[in-house]
Amino acid sequence: MQFGIFTVGDVTTDPTDGTTPSEHDRIKAMVRIALKAEEVGLDVFATGEHHNPPFVPSSPTTMLGYIAAQTSKIILSTSTTLITTNDPVKIAEDFAMLQHLADGRVDLMMGRGNTGPVYPWFGQDIRQGIPLAIENYALLRRLWREDVVDWSGKFRTPLQGFTSTPRPLDDVPPFVWHGSIRSPEIAEQAAYYGDGFFANHIFWPKEHFQQLISFYRQRFEHYGHGTADQAIVGLGGQAFIRPKSQDARKEFRPYFDNAPVYGHGPSLEEFTDQTPLTVGSPQEVIDKTLTFREHFGDYQRQLFLMDHAGLPLKTVLEQLDLLGEHVVPVLRKELDALRPAHVPEAPTHASLKAASLKDASVEASV
Repeated sequence: MQFGIFTVGDVTTDPTDGTTPSEHDRIKAMVRIALKAEEVGLDVFATGEHHNPPFVPSSPTTMLGYIAAQTSKIILSTSTTLITTNDPVKIAEDFAMLQHLADGRVDLMMGRGNTGPVYPWFGQDIRQGIPLAIENYALLRRLWREDVVDWSGKFRTPLQGFTSTPRPLDDVPPFVWHGSIRSPEIAEQAAYYGDGFFANHIFWPKEHFQQLISFYRQRFEHYGHGTADQAIVGLGGQAFIRPKSQDARKEFRPYFDNAPVYGHGPSLEEFTDQTPLTVGSPQEVIDKTLTFREHFGDYQRQLFLMDHAGLPLKTVLEQLDLLGEHVVPVLRKELDALRPAHVPEAPTHASLKAASLKDASVEASV
């Protein structure tokens, strides 16, 4: 079971003192958070991709490459990479390069993005979001798996005898998660290729994501990648932790009430009751996170959102200390003990390389 954090990279005013970080400060804070995540024993750091204010992570591979140079263990990922508005050729090149720089500690999450104006900025039409995601990803897979590609499609110029460079490290493409909050077409795409499906389980009630994940599992089995319970699932989550529950709720309430994403709507109590958001003690975070397995089955990756809504860097680092020391070790032990032997762990570069070598050996012996 992999545990980590993801960031959306928002620049938000702290409602308790009215201060707003500069873009420079926020970018540097995200790097510090990633380093802290490795320090406290987390497995994954993932950054979003946005091209509009108030967000700053417009170039995820630049940031992840910088972080790779200062870390040695943590997996570097995205949440998400925009498969609709990025050229698949550039994605293939950028993430293969990052693979080499990070010695394989790289995977990525594909997503369509939900900010309408971004599409025309990159010459695309949001009404073509699903077809773009399907066509662009089909090309990306070929670019990583074929040395020479001839290709033509609807949304970009044809390729003739094209070789993407550098080639993936060890000839093993990065593992891909497909992130979605509402689209069964994306769950279908993940299942078709045997890729991971990441349900950004942070805003909507569990019943919504149960339907999406169940559909993905059924289609994963349909396409012959394994049984439904062997499908590769990741979940999002949100937490604010203090040793005492009442302190957590008191401290987080002004951030919740004024957050651009969910402020001025349901109360903190209503939101924590209806969504995965947990505001309380380490034990409360443990207890609620353990219910995710009951709702969705055994899964492979849990990412928490912890650095949003204007929370100051000092507070976020304190959150990571509590997460790494008191929450994740218990969750890891409990969930690993419950996972049946036939349910796989989350793919890594090492496991994918081993599987590739095994397949090559079998082919050579036939």
